[in-house]
Amino acid sequence: MAGKRLLEQRARVERERLYSPREALELLKELDGARFDETVEAHVHLNVDPRRADQMVRGTLMLPNGTGKTRRVAVFAVGEKAREAEEAGADIVGSEELAARIQNEGFMDFDVAVATPDQMSIVGRLGPILGPRGLMPNPKSGTVTMDVGRAVEEIKRGKVEYRVDRYGIIHTVLGKKSFDVDSLLENYFALREELVRARPAAVKGRYIKSVAFTTTMGPSVKVDPSVERE
Repeated sequence: MAGKRLLEQRARVERERLYSPREALELLKELDGARFDETVEAHVHLNVDPRRADQMVRGTLMLPNGTGKTRRVAVFAVGEKAREAEEAGADIVGSEELAARIQNEGFMDFDVAVATPDQMSIVGRLGPILGPRGLMPNPKSGTVTMDVGRAVEEIKRGKVEYRVDRYGIIHTVLGKKSFDVDSLLENYFALREELVRARPAAVKGRYIKSVAFTTTMGPSVKVDPSVERE
């Protein structure tokens, strides 16, 4: 059951109105929220069928203003590549011993996992653990790479991965509620441009069906999907 604060917030949102991206973000920032710095999220419904390989939308994006969150990065690498990862700021670096901690001790104190290609025979055994959590390294997201230093640096600076869920919706972070509206807007339009760039050739008709913004503890606000820039 929704709490009193959330009900009061919902009452200020015109449910059937399509707000401009700026109006939506200004409204969310005005609403009394939680005592912590809430995350602002975008939920973009695309006209795609994720069950078809030629309509899968997935990739990575550098948000111009970052996410506002420091992400902990685990890297599976050995030798020189392990040192490269450590110098780039990786939080955990290892190989067999790291895999054993995850498998036997339930160690999961990281937000992103990166691996060099030669480590995938080890990481592959962790599929049942990492896969359901969205932590499995993947070449398409740039998390299986020999350039581990660059991968770690980009993730730390605000690189995010996006992928449609089974309903064709992209769920991603735009930043923190403490960000100014212009910074959040810049991040949103960077996301929108990236999704348009990644549009599958097989998709016909309107591509972006709907957009909504929300915060961690706040209501959802419908956004006009046709607005490309403000």
